[in-house]
Amino acid sequence: MTRARRQQISPEETPFYHCVARCVRRAFLCGEDSLTGQSYEHRKQWIVDKFMELTGIFAIDVCAYAVMSNHYHVVVRVDPERAREWPDEEVMRRWRQLFSGGVLVERFLKGEVASRGERDNVVKLAAQWRGVSRTSAGSCVV
Repeated sequence: MTRARRQQISPEETPFYHCVARCVRRAFLCGEDSLTGQSYEHRKQWIVDKFMELTGIFAIDVCAYAVMSNHYHVVVRVDPERAREWPDEEVMRRWRQLFSGGVLVERFLKGEVASRGERDNVVKLAAQWRGVSRTSAGSCVV
């Protein structure tokens, strides 16, 4: 039976994780497809570039990686303490590099959020994106 990632991961106990992603149905990630002769080697650099981009957005470090023809391996170090130290504005700025922030976040970053209720909602959202509960600073969800 599968378990949710938040039940499997504890960065405080073990900050290093080995992750694997594999293609299905004989699809090629990189290299040359022996059946069609088509080369997908250019994708390898795309994947490496994405790894490096993500280290600049999230509180993770890439320790090692291997990109193969139909799968890749990456060893990451999760740093929840680094994420805890980011102010809410920094969390939102980083999140928006990959995802939409929504109208309230955009207004907050422009300094246009005036009400306490809106501010509270933005703080809760930043805590969710940070992956750290404000009520229990010891917990972390990655």
